[in-house]
Order: sequence, then structure tokens, then C-alpha cells
Amino acid sequence: MQFAIYCVDKTGHQQLRADTRSAHLDYLKGFMDKIIMAGPLLDDAGEAMAGSLFLVDFPDRAAVEAFSAGDPYRKAGLFASVRITPWRKVIPAS
Repeated sequence: MQFAIYCVDKTGHQQLRADTRSAHLDYLKGFMDKIIMAGPLLDDAGEAMAGSLFLVDFPDRAAVEAFSAGDPYRKAGLFASVRITPWRKVIPAS
């Protein structure tokens, strides 16, 4: 089942993001078969990272919740909010 994970950083936590980025990217390497695409959300100027967006494919909600909970960014308390919702890719067709 496909899911979108939309994470918004806490204000003023750029240093925490920078400090945990390497661990975050290493963590994601273990899930390359589950990640459809992922990347940072940016501020309105398109310059500073302000959150994270993941489009993923996991067997069920429990599995995607566990993936999200294990992310070093989330464990470090970077996110002000995390929203996980089912999602379906339509365009372009696979």
C-alpha cells in the first residue's frame, strides 16, 4: 500500500536537521525498495529545508508508522508535525 508522509520541521531547528542528516540518509538507504521518492520540503524562498516528504510503499499502516518512527530526524525531535496518509500513484502510469 502506498503512503505519503508529510513532515514539517520545528521552527529554528536547522542545526538539528544538519546534525542528524547523515544518520537520516543512512537510515533511508535500508529502505530503498520501499521509497518511491523522498526529499526535503523547502521554505518559500526555495532555499532552506523546512520539512520532509516521502512517498513510500509498505504492506500496511503499521509498517509505515514503524518506518517513520525509526527515522533519526523524528527520533531527534525535528518535526513539529507528521502526517501519514494513504496515497495512490496515477500519473504517470507505471
